[in-house]
Amino acid sequence: MNISQCTFCKKPFQSIGRRICPACLEQMDKDFIVVRDFIYDNKRTDIDTVAEETGVSKQVILHFLREGRLELGGGTDDGMGLLKCDVCKKPISSGKMCRPCMEKVASTMQKSVDGHSKTNSRSDDNFKSSAKLKN
Repeated sequence: MNISQCTFCKKPFQSIGRRICPACLEQMDKDFIVVRDFIYDNKRTDIDTVAEETGVSKQVILHFLREGRLELGGGTDDGMGLLKCDVCKKPISSGKMCRPCMEKVASTMQKSVDGHSKTNSRSDDNFKSSAKLKN
């Protein structure tokens, strides 16, 4: 196991891949429920109001938004300018990429998979052909 520094409390802890210590992770799970419920009841709210009313730090709320667990702005794509798409830098309400960029990535990946499948089926056909010749 590796020793890591917690992203939130900055204390060292034994990590198995996460960058958040168990104590902060447990607290974040509790905070998530509070923030989620507040946003559900106040759909057009902003991060300052959420932080003030719930007592959860903006850093933690932004973490939830980046993970895609929460969405601010009543579902509008601008997300009140808090987050930017990692690819095109347009404002987003949740996650790391806007919908058009996610669709482009998915399309590119699908083309790659399709191309890989065709290559493998050709090599399988070549293998079958060479196996027939040997018999």
